[in-house]
Amino acid sequence: MTAEPGEVAEHGTAPGAVPAPPAEPPGRPVPRWVGPLFVVLAVATVPWVELLWATLPSRAVSEHYRLAWVGFDLLLVAALARTGWVAWHGGDHVELPAVAAATLLVVDAWFDVLTATGKGDVVNAVLLALLVELPLAGLCIWIAANAERVRRQRLRWALHRASDPDRTDAG
Repeated sequence: MTAEPGEVAEHGTAPGAVPAPPAEPPGRPVPRWVGPLFVVLAVATVPWVELLWATLPSRAVSEHYRLAWVGFDLLLVAALARTGWVAWHGGDHVELPAVAAATLLVVDAWFDVLTATGKGDVVNAVLLALLVELPLAGLCIWIAANAERVRRQRLRWALHRASDPDRTDAG
């Protein structure tokens, strides 16, 4: 089959032709079953949390405490560095490492405060959480939300531009 100018070819588009819009709007980002599955997983996790609350000791000494914290903080370093790198280079998917960094920062603040011992350590952990970790997590969430907003604006602009019959590609 040979496409006439302006017609969609069988395996692509004819040179200079605007591709026809899909017959239906784009589908969901994930299958419908994902939402209910994750709600069920969340509900199923509640008894596990209750079991942990009832059975875990209030104090414990960990053989690898230092390694756990250093490893966690290295993951945080990687997430922050990746966010910075992707943002610096104007990457379209900066929200992915930004959300990962935000999550790690909130978890870090939580465990820093709850595992601090002694009044001075608790005060330092709370101050670090309130003045550094949580505001930085908020900035990461803003980065993610703003990146998504900008991507949607660019898509609307591109679709409008593609459908504008008066558009000229010169210049």
